[in-house]
Amino acid sequence: MINILVVDDSALVRKVLSEIILKTNGMQLVATAHDPIFAIEKLKQHDVDVILLDIEMPRMDGLTFLEKLMKAKPTPVIILSSLTQKNAQITLHALELGAFDVLAKPDDILTLSEMEHIVVESIQNAAKSGVKKKLVKQFQRSEQKESSIPAPRTLFTTSRKTTDRIIVIGSSTGGTTAIADILKELPVDLPGIVIVQHMPLRFTHAFAERLNMFLPLSIKVAESGERINNGFVYIAPGEQHCSIAVSGAKYLIKLREGPRVNYHKPSVTVLFNSAANFAGQNAVGVMLTGMGDDGAKAMKEMKDAGSYNIVQDEESSVVWGMPGKAYEYGAASIVLPLNKIAERICSYLQESK
Repeated sequence: MINILVVDDSALVRKVLSEIILKTNGMQLVATAHDPIFAIEKLKQHDVDVILLDIEMPRMDGLTFLEKLMKAKPTPVIILSSLTQKNAQITLHALELGAFDVLAKPDDILTLSEMEHIVVESIQNAAKSGVKKKLVKQFQRSEQKESSIPAPRTLFTTSRKTTDRIIVIGSSTGGTTAIADILKELPVDLPGIVIVQHMPLRFTHAFAERLNMFLPLSIKVAESGERINNGFVYIAPGEQHCSIAVSGAKYLIKLREGPRVNYHKPSVTVLFNSAANFAGQNAVGVMLTGMGDDGAKAMKEMKDAGSYNIVQDEESSVVWGMPGKAYEYGAASIVLPLNKIAERICSYLQESK
């Protein structure tokens, strides 16, 4: 039985989340709290496996509560945040501090019940064995992180702007910190990188801005039709599918609308399918931590087309859903812990140039 605490200053949000939990087998609502101070008292009274936490609340904000919680009584936390630019920056910081996942509150709270599938899946994954230990390590890395941008280094010493190779990365739950950990170890002249990270639109821009604060690479939100250049990292915008296309010898970004694929938009499947079709053996695919199986079969198509694929291992993944399925489908050229992935990308590109 998963014991859950809901912390939100909105009575309506508490009611809707409580209803979702109470009707789901294997879940138990042990308490609700209208602010973190009250939540602290509830934590003294109950054993809690997962906390659903708002960001903006009276007396203490969710971020301060999360920091205190990770130091005193580490517990998997799922952030529920409204879609504002300010909240996007705060929420990304919360993920660095050890939050398990972020769910975006809809503008109309009455439609929150339509997110039942997402809420339940996130809670179930947060409660899995080993997750708490991984989130604690994530919190410890965040506390030790240096604020200065590391000195840029080169690998290929090439002046060409247009890349003839391409790197595609897919990730979801736990991916924001995993992506940062990889990018900080990469040289600035690496082939262009295109990333699909499952997150809402406003969070995408905040994510790119946050990465640019401490990385020497050039990070930006992808724009349709732009050329993919060496040393640039292109983050797929929320609510649009992102793929690559070719024009002569150039790789281009292609964005489009359309229905969700595997519950997601952008979808890793769409990006990886395009890499299989247009890049083949010139592509390096990386599958990072995340729930579900988005992109797993498409990664196998990449491998069949000649790409080199790196899959994050189970021990270092917050959730071994997407990478686990990619491994199961035979899509991996190699399975590695997170701290070895950047090194392997570089060595493979040097070996194969």
